Amino acid sequence: MNSRGRVKNALYREKHDRVPVNYFSNPGIDRKLKAHFGLNQTDDEGLRQALGVDIRSVRAPYIGPRLHQELPERKIDPQWGWHTRWVEHSAGGYWDFCDFPLKSAAEEIVAEWPMPSPDDFDYDTLTSICKKYNNYGMHLGGAGLACIMNTAGFFRGMDQMFIDLATDDPAGLLLIDRFLRIQLEKTERELEKTREFIEFVWIGEDLGTQDSPMISMDMFKKHILPRQLPFIELAGSHNLPVMIHTCGSSSWAYEEYLSAGVTIFDTLQPEAHNMSPEYLIGHFGKRASFHGGISTTNQLSFGSVDDVVEHVKHVLEVMKPEQGYFLAPAHQIQDSSPLENVLAMYETGAKFGGY
Repeated sequence: MNSRGRVKNALYREKHDRVPVNYFSNPGIDRKLKAHFGLNQTDDEGLRQALGVDIRSVRAPYIGPRLHQELPERKIDPQWGWHTRWVEHSAGGYWDFCDFPLKSAAEEIVAEWPMPSPDDFDYDTLTSICKKYNNYGMHLGGAGLACIMNTAGFFRGMDQMFIDLATDDPAGLLLIDRFLRIQLEKTERELEKTREFIEFVWIGEDLGTQDSPMISMDMFKKHILPRQLPFIELAGSHNLPVMIHTCGSSSWAYEEYLSAGVTIFDTLQPEAHNMSPEYLIGHFGKRASFHGGISTTNQLSFGSVDDVVEHVKHVLEVMKPEQGYFLAPAHQIQDSSPLENVLAMYETGAKFGGY
């Protein structure tokens, strides 16, 4: 069975040969992994092959103009204009969102803020990209597609974003609806080119802290799910399943997502409330597939190799029987993760992931 068949069968919880595998990480540990395998630092595909990764992401590249200019000591997203600054830590560093250029913006300013046009993407390259990865399980989108709260927070700051949702602030809601309209049209046009090749559509929304929901169910039903439904329905119109990325304690929303047509849940931070493998399988295992669950804040970063091996074996033992599990980190693998721990994760998956 090739990767594409393996991924497809796991999406539908049908018989396959082994648990499919995925990978995503921060740059520091990515560089260490490539060096370990003797790869060029730009060889992303070589690393995926070395780790036995079954999934590939496809998207239309942006070919439009730069809409937002750079600023000193900041990285400015050329399409959307949000700001990040470099923050160093003991294992390296990361680009953190800052400044929040639309935090106090009125509705008129939000309406005029430059955003990319769906016409500014090269959809014609998608067929050749898909043919290149035809043996793998491909998807459109990712954690940022149809992600409302995080994306609005990049522009407005998280505090203002929550105020916007709580007060129905016209500027905040206009911002959300503007970027979602662009994302939806772009995804629709990508699907026209890729439908015969891809296996699922991936969307996202961070919904929980470590121990509780970030918003109420009422707010979720009022502002979040209705705005994500067009993406879910678009995928459904092409007979494609939908996976949603949900950080933190987010299983409180899974019944609503299942009713809406989402059947795959990603991230699965096992330390978060009601997110353990046992809880998820016990409550949703007959109706959903799962992607993630290998802790990036515990075993991978701070445990020993033996800790990682036992953790991965335990997750596989719980998740494998329903045939809908994808072995993947619960989030980006952190730069603080020892190289030998990350290698142990993938080696253990290969050794114990078979059916």
